[in-house]
Amino acid sequence: MSRLENREALKKFREAIKAGRQQSKKKLISLCAGSGCGAYGTAKVHQALTAELSRQNLQDQVEIKLSCCHGFCQKGPIMVIHPERIFYPQVKEEHIPEVVEKTIKNGKLADSLIFKDPTTKEKIVHEQDIPFYKLQQRVIFGNNSLIDPTNMEDYLAVGGYTAMEKALFDMGSEQIIDQIKASGLRGRGGGGFPTGIKWETCRRHEGRRYVICNADEGDPGAYMDRILLEGNPHCVIEGMIIGAIAIQSHDGYVYVRHEYPLAVTNLEIALKSAREKGLLGNNILGSGFDFDIQISRGGGAFVCGESTALMASLEGKPGRPRAKYVHTVAKGFRDDPSNLNNVETWANVPLVINKGADWYSQIGTKTSKGTKIFSLVGKVNNTGLVEVPMGTSLRKIIFDIGGGIPKNKKFKAVQTGGPSGGCIPEQFLDVGVDYDELLKLGSIMGSGGMIVMDQDTCMVDVARYFIEFLKEESCGQCNPCREGIKQMLEILTDICQGHGKEGDIELLEELGGMIQKFALCGLGTSAPNPVLTTILYFREEYEAHIRDKKCPAGVCKNLFHYDIAEDLCTGCGLCAKKCPKNAITGEKKKPHKLNQDECIKCGICYEGCKFGAIVIK
Repeated sequence: MSRLENREALKKFREAIKAGRQQSKKKLISLCAGSGCGAYGTAKVHQALTAELSRQNLQDQVEIKLSCCHGFCQKGPIMVIHPERIFYPQVKEEHIPEVVEKTIKNGKLADSLIFKDPTTKEKIVHEQDIPFYKLQQRVIFGNNSLIDPTNMEDYLAVGGYTAMEKALFDMGSEQIIDQIKASGLRGRGGGGFPTGIKWETCRRHEGRRYVICNADEGDPGAYMDRILLEGNPHCVIEGMIIGAIAIQSHDGYVYVRHEYPLAVTNLEIALKSAREKGLLGNNILGSGFDFDIQISRGGGAFVCGESTALMASLEGKPGRPRAKYVHTVAKGFRDDPSNLNNVETWANVPLVINKGADWYSQIGTKTSKGTKIFSLVGKVNNTGLVEVPMGTSLRKIIFDIGGGIPKNKKFKAVQTGGPSGGCIPEQFLDVGVDYDELLKLGSIMGSGGMIVMDQDTCMVDVARYFIEFLKEESCGQCNPCREGIKQMLEILTDICQGHGKEGDIELLEELGGMIQKFALCGLGTSAPNPVLTTILYFREEYEAHIRDKKCPAGVCKNLFHYDIAEDLCTGCGLCAKKCPKNAITGEKKKPHKLNQDECIKCGICYEGCKFGAIVIK
């Protein structure tokens, strides 16, 4: 790969790539090979596709692109056939002969693979017409299906590195920072601090300045940053280079969690390609500007998502936060000025520089600009990654894009912001999601995790689960976090086991308020959120656990039992067949009985009964 020595060489190289692709008459099959689809068997599908095309002598007429996540994760492996953008979900190797014969060879549809909307049951052929995609605004994430992350030419073909070129040759440091400030871009890692102000402050401080990317993403259920690094690492690299030009830094680091091996592999390939082409390293494009990026892998500690703990870990020290009376933009990594943003923030930067601050600031709300990528998971029909403008309502995300709650069950709450976020009930479904509105409800944006819960979720147990997670992940450095979270967990565990007592709710509120005020870092100050919001919005569930010794959702095993409603039981016998302990007996077409002494409360009968005859008492 020859090095590009100047701006003109980059332009010519990019135009040559585009021209070659425009002239190509090959069909393009984009096959998702991200971690999610990979777990569903993309490798076997790819192998079968390659073999079938070869068998039918079509290999020279078709290009297979192993892209990464397309967003609709539960439908993997996903195949999209261009230019028509025919969408085939859940493709298996046995489907490949039909796809090749009908769609590739004869331009017809493989009927068995056409997507069926889970809500309307309508068959939809084209990717852009599927509500999950149609209702999003995928300005950051939308190119993933067109890019093989191991091939830099794919990124250049969609306009990659034009923003870096513009920043390097047409804009000064101050002009770049002014554009970022004017855009209203705020940090996507959770804090929501204005990005341009952070850059400006860092640039003012003397020292060896560092540009750092936080890819430690440790929230349960959140994987936006992983997908961006896996699927389009060059957009993150380009954003970091622009940030380095802005603050005049020559050293960059990506701190990525150890559990993201594919993201690390693709990032390493991208960094190597960028260096070889002269887009990274010494004398970038002959401009005289030097900047390079190294990868540092974290050990899986959730607390290392906090800026000072992350920088301590980068230095080879234990990942423990420190008080922020001295900010990291002044004294951070190695006591030098350090600019830390997360993956999604860096991915937004090229867009701002290319499209302009005016264009960018038209998206979103007055105080929260641009789009946000959410990982929509839990009790929702369409799970996956959703990119929408800031201010989009929870209802639109969960019900219009997400397709609502499976099995026609009732929506109960959505937790935003990861384990330190809050649980938001149905009455606030029409609230627009942005930094400020979520804070008003007692929750946070966080990095973008969104966990949907239905009627069968116990909110006390949810609070207990997240507090248990945070107790394990606390660094234990400060008393409020170390001891306060431990005490909250003990109280919640007692309540869930039927040992709760009067005054426990008030004690949880008191402990939560104390931790919020006095904990050392953001992990501690936000840790009580799941408890305090569930008490605020679902206090009656806490009271039922404590006063009535009942779990209304049927989750806390000491506080409920299953029974059979004789007037609803048809005697079909399905529950008896599925019961692992043979606790259900009865004659065919007559009401059955459940032996409470044998029942282990596994819930198999409850989930399997089509007539609602299994009830919780």
